[in-house]
Amino acid sequence: MTRAVVDLEIEYTGKPAHSAEAPHQGVNAGDAATVAQVAIGLLRQHLQPGELVHGIVRSAGDAPNVVPHRARLAYDARADTLAELEGPGGAKERLLRCFEAGALATGCTLEVHDDWPAFSEFPNDDPMVAAYRANAESLGRAFTDAPMSRRRRLAGSTDMANVSLRIPAIHPTILVEAGGATCHEPEFERYCALPAADTAMWEGGLSLAWTAADMAADPAQRERLARTAEELASRD
Repeated sequence: MTRAVVDLEIEYTGKPAHSAEAPHQGVNAGDAATVAQVAIGLLRQHLQPGELVHGIVRSAGDAPNVVPHRARLAYDARADTLAELEGPGGAKERLLRCFEAGALATGCTLEVHDDWPAFSEFPNDDPMVAAYRANAESLGRAFTDAPMSRRRRLAGSTDMANVSLRIPAIHPTILVEAGGATCHEPEFERYCALPAADTAMWEGGLSLAWTAADMAADPAQRERLARTAEELASRD
């Protein structure tokens, strides 16, 4: 499973002024970004389990002696399901209030850009999961049956999740031994250039190919998937 996620681009617009000669004439967009980030920091302790908020400041001024008149931020909000994420009182709504607080406190105008679709949660197809696991295990890949916490089970997000809401799909991961490093760390990148990572990629791809063949060769699964495709075509 993965979490649902929505991406937000935030832009504050204020009024520039000289920071020493006439700071009172400025409307500080950098301050609006600061207020929003403080509010988000305070919000985090009250988020529901499975909800996450994280982001960056893309820009907030060009020179220290000029009141910043524009600030841009990029933020993500995540939740276990799309309904929880975008519903009343969800992480997205509460995050937007933090940005509104920045505008209200400073007098800046606020623009929120979220024209692209959110990515949903990912319900894996159980028969495909079972076939993939059997194929990967036949190559010597190990799986753990230990219960995983909700936090670990619902990790990142993917645009493929939206597809999984309409047709059966899986999104397996495969272990790359990286000395404890995780994705987006330089150490992980170095481990991914080693032969063991090439082997993991090959075995993961081969397991997926065998899984597709298993689905096609099994009459019951073939009929199930064909029926799903027909229902989808009839709706469209």
